[in-house]
Amino acid sequence: MKKLGFGMMRLPTLDPTDPTTIDLGQVCEMVDIFLDRGFTYFDTAWMYHRHESERAVKKVLTSRHDREEFTLATKLHSSFIETKADRDRVFDEQRKKTGVEYFDYYLIHDMTDSHFAKYKALDCFDWIKKKRDSGDVRHIGFSHHGDARLLDRVLTENPEFEFVQLQVNYLDWDSESVQSRKCVETARRHGKKIVVMEPVKGGTLAKVPESVEKLFRGIHPDMSIPSWAIRFAAGVEGVFMVLSGMSSKAQLLDNTGFMRDFEPLSEDERRTVEMAAGLINNSITIPCTGCSYCTGGCPTQIDIPRAFALYNADRNDVGSGENGYEDMLGASGDPEDCVGCGQCEAMCPQHLPIIEYLAEVADYFD
Repeated sequence: MKKLGFGMMRLPTLDPTDPTTIDLGQVCEMVDIFLDRGFTYFDTAWMYHRHESERAVKKVLTSRHDREEFTLATKLHSSFIETKADRDRVFDEQRKKTGVEYFDYYLIHDMTDSHFAKYKALDCFDWIKKKRDSGDVRHIGFSHHGDARLLDRVLTENPEFEFVQLQVNYLDWDSESVQSRKCVETARRHGKKIVVMEPVKGGTLAKVPESVEKLFRGIHPDMSIPSWAIRFAAGVEGVFMVLSGMSSKAQLLDNTGFMRDFEPLSEDERRTVEMAAGLINNSITIPCTGCSYCTGGCPTQIDIPRAFALYNADRNDVGSGENGYEDMLGASGDPEDCVGCGQCEAMCPQHLPIIEYLAEVADYFD
């Protein structure tokens, strides 16, 4: 199996302010190219694209290609289950939405301390094992957004998991909040295969500061900037799949181009990446990956990821985000209207102080 997976969380849309307006025509073309180039792994989840990603999978993939041509992963998130009966309700609906009889990979989603407690209370670990035993699922794992300590506990208590999905990129490799390196080492110690999410950190490592771009171009003028990040993640020991949330045909052509015959970073390239990480960390104001987990339940409908992206852009290039910020206010809620309910912070995989940041963004643009 080739190491690049198609992450269906950031699909192209017809309306950039509405994630439900998936550009199905473009995605169909992207899926066909992806399969034609020998890649097979697709990853979706219940809440992606405000609950439309799994439906899109049926329209662009499962209804158009034979079942043996692809492998499909999806996930169960604690925010959408309150009883044991909800586990099967969600699972059965996922099969209906995606149009498959079984999932090749099924994950317990977004493992944190609080979610771990809820999954234990609802007996989700024994439940997912039974799904594998019955043939409804071929391989079981979980996506992890906690620290290495929690990862070790989950794997120790639940050795039946076959793989773990981790946030791994060169920017977070030595981060004490994300703990990419420590989590990778923990997974390897338990003998678990690793799926990588956020290798480009929500686009942060695709649009790097000019100094970093010059650094990369000086070594490989013809290689794309995101290729450095994806090759870094794919070369980490224990990784068998790297997910990329490709938002255009151009991104897919680039990624499948350099990953078709994958070559890990050389020692010189790894040192270059370490230098790049230092430069980028000094330039980032709000480390949001744009996953949009935070937006679904916002009572004032603030487009939080977009607000943060515009703020970061403007701080690095004064004036670059102002017009976009005004456009955002015309299509969604105003950051200054945040009521401080905290649901966004509870959902944030990066554990960001979103309420505090929203106030900072509002004050800055005002």
